[in-house]
Amino acid sequence: MKHMQRSTVPAVAIALAALTAILSACSASGVGANGDAIRVGAVYPLSGTQGPGGLAEFHGVEVAASMVNALGGVDGRPIELVPIDTPEGSVADDAIAMLHQQGVRLVVGSYGSTISAPASAAAARSGMLYWETGAVGQMAAPDEGSLVFRVAPTGATLGSAAIDFVAHQLAPRLHRTPASLRTVVINVNDVYGNEVVGGALGAIRDDGLHLVGHFSYDPYTLRPRALARRIAAAKPDVLFAAAYVEDGVAVRRALVDEHVHLLAAIGSSSSYCMPAFGRALGADAVGVFASDKPDAGVLDPSGLTPSARELLARASAQYRARFHTSMDAPALAGFSAGWALFRWTMPHATSITPDAISVVARGLHVPEGGLPNGSGIDFAKPGTPGAGSNLLAASVIWEWTGIDQRWVVWPQRYATWPITLLRLAG
Repeated sequence: MKHMQRSTVPAVAIALAALTAILSACSASGVGANGDAIRVGAVYPLSGTQGPGGLAEFHGVEVAASMVNALGGVDGRPIELVPIDTPEGSVADDAIAMLHQQGVRLVVGSYGSTISAPASAAAARSGMLYWETGAVGQMAAPDEGSLVFRVAPTGATLGSAAIDFVAHQLAPRLHRTPASLRTVVINVNDVYGNEVVGGALGAIRDDGLHLVGHFSYDPYTLRPRALARRIAAAKPDVLFAAAYVEDGVAVRRALVDEHVHLLAAIGSSSSYCMPAFGRALGADAVGVFASDKPDAGVLDPSGLTPSARELLARASAQYRARFHTSMDAPALAGFSAGWALFRWTMPHATSITPDAISVVARGLHVPEGGLPNGSGIDFAKPGTPGAGSNLLAASVIWEWTGIDQRWVVWPQRYATWPITLLRLAG
């Protein structure tokens, strides 16, 4: 996740200076002074275009660490987070290098797929444990599955879940067969979009939908009206989009302006599900679906295990008390992944080292619904497809049911609103 990034050399220089300043400030304030503390690097975009979501995800990790520390930490040792503002992928290598120089060997991150790929690769090269809490794009770690783990769902999972929802839930309600649904796919051409669209295209093939167009685009040179006309020429019934907020909104507006009639439109985590998408489009978002991770406030807790329900209630209360807002999807993802590492994995390791912790992680099994965001945990083993990815990561389908109003509609165990076939604008 999440938003597009426009990199410039001055911006990178400023970001690198910020990294140094943050670590200096941490040292000056006594961070790391406690020799018994377990220092965990936190590589997130805390500023820039991805800052709001990155900060929320980091705050979720903070609450997890605070709650574990209140329970005695890890064998009596407190967890001490070492945050580094990593606003874009171009400074991820430097962030990991600075943590390594500080003696930090455990890293959580990163909210953004364009950050996760280089950060996980750099961490693995340095023999550091990397624990991805929220990004969904492919992680390019050379030793993925050994020292690199992803608790959140992959982009491919979100893409395939979206198409499965169309084929098995929407098609029957439309009195159509999947094969009769003319489907167009669009995606931003980067590590995030390509990962998501790979899952979507695989599901289109497996579910037997009729693919009539696939359009990739560069978000910086996008011409929304021209793309909308290409989509219209394919005469689709269904549109699937792997986009960022700005381009997702722009293309949706262009489709409405071009009067492109769709039976269904569904997007993925970085656009269609985000509050900014609904605020920008108003009535033109109503009826649109999205495939993503859930917020805390609109997840039916009855689908969770009893212990996860209780943990969700405690975490939500502490998050609100500390940050004066509810836990959105990034915050809940950060908390859930942080809790899994700090409470369920690290205390059972023979030593607080990357190798020892990774051994415990590879043997960890939590049933679906065992985490407060609906996930379970079962990491794919080294040497298997998607090694290091969580095979029980949860995703949900959202629907925009009104202006600036969205609810979880699928799967049924987590739904807080029924699936409704609302007529799309256009």
